[in-house]
Amino acid sequence: MAAQLGVSHGLVLLFLLLICLSNAAVAGRPVTRQRLDVRRHLKRLNKPALNSIKSPDGDIIDCVHISQQLAFDHPFLQNHTIQMRPSFHPEGLYDDNKVAKSDSNKEQKITQLWHTNGKCPENTIPIRRTSKDDILRASSMKRFGKKKHRTIPHPMSADPDLINESGHQHAIAYVEGDKYYGAKATINVWDPKIQQPNEFSLSQLWILGGSFGEDLNSIEAGWQVSPDLYGDNNTRLFTYWTSDAYQATGCYNLLCSGFIQINNEIAMGASIYPISGYSGSQYDISILVWKDPKEGNWWMQFGNDYVLGYWPSFLFSYLADSASMIEWGGEVVNSEPDGQHTSTEMGSGHFPEEGFGKASYFRNIQIVDESNNLKSPKGVGTFTEQSNCYDVQNGNNGDWGSYFYYGGPGKNGNCP
Repeated sequence: MAAQLGVSHGLVLLFLLLICLSNAAVAGRPVTRQRLDVRRHLKRLNKPALNSIKSPDGDIIDCVHISQQLAFDHPFLQNHTIQMRPSFHPEGLYDDNKVAKSDSNKEQKITQLWHTNGKCPENTIPIRRTSKDDILRASSMKRFGKKKHRTIPHPMSADPDLINESGHQHAIAYVEGDKYYGAKATINVWDPKIQQPNEFSLSQLWILGGSFGEDLNSIEAGWQVSPDLYGDNNTRLFTYWTSDAYQATGCYNLLCSGFIQINNEIAMGASIYPISGYSGSQYDISILVWKDPKEGNWWMQFGNDYVLGYWPSFLFSYLADSASMIEWGGEVVNSEPDGQHTSTEMGSGHFPEEGFGKASYFRNIQIVDESNNLKSPKGVGTFTEQSNCYDVQNGNNGDWGSYFYYGGPGKNGNCP
């Protein structure tokens, strides 16, 4: 009897073991395929580095030879001659030596955290290394490094249904109705709190071409906090581009073929340092994007010293000529956790009326005209979907030119 029990018990164990092995095999196949896909994607993104720098925030910055960057995987750029400097540079009304007297920190130089541990040599560019975890956080490998659709504020169609559908909220200043060849702004830098990992908060300028249809062109640059994209809550410099309203083209930073970087000192997607404090020291960055009238490429400059690189004009349809709208301001994702408005902050997390040192600002906002001159914009409009959640207030004075305060806490007593 005992022998019989032992045999049957052994059979049961054998049967269970076979089931486990079978399940493991079934489960293992897609895992293995995914692992191979991730490895292949990482190899494509992370080009061979001449040397690497470990940043205090955990990032690894690879110094990649300028000719090896991902941009040159694009079939149209196989034989491209890198334009090492723009043919023209806009000059205009406001230089950074004309900042407000109240800005006691104007001598403080804003930089990136990885600089404390080294720098990249000449003829290389610094690239934030993409990790396996970065890719696995994305909704899919195909969507990694891309924004979702319908993320551009459209002041002319403030339809509440569209607002809720897109899940994105804004507080912006904008101009339209002319041809624009670039834009500039000095942007106050903060570290807004993010409620959910799938939400973000950013402050940027948008260079827009075409209508708000499926073929909208956009070039974007500023700072962002995005746990999904970077795996932390650091404030980071970023760029974005799309030529089809975020459908298939474009990406953040250098995560696809497109932007050609020439600068060896600033890394797209790397942490900005230092950050403004409430009632404390204030720090800002200046960003300029303009169209080279000779070559047609769109260039980007960070601060006074760093011309970073360019988007080749062939990437775009409308922007191959000019922009039809410029926007400056903040954007958050409102995923409505628990059916309520998110408490993800925009800017400093405080409303515009709190003013300097407390609210976030854009100052010296300018456009580039057809003569390649920087000018203060005329007829600036403002727009926000829900001013009780995030608001914007603009103004003009001698020191800051055209400026605005913006932002807010999201969920509060008046923003349920």
